[in-house]
Amino acid sequence: MSTSDSSPPDGAAADGPAPDRRPLIVFAWVWVGAPLAYGLYELVQKATQLFTG
Repeated sequence: MSTSDSSPPDGAAADGPAPDRRPLIVFAWVWVGAPLAYGLYELVQKATQLFTG
């Protein structure tokens, strides 16, 4: 049994290059990172108030 299938192993279309997803990745990181950074900033502020009086 021969496997002479020339399709890409990851299931991508063979008719052209894959779309550039870098803007989507950057947007996703900002979408998650901005609230996370704000939350950490608020945490440090509250912890400082709690332990310093």
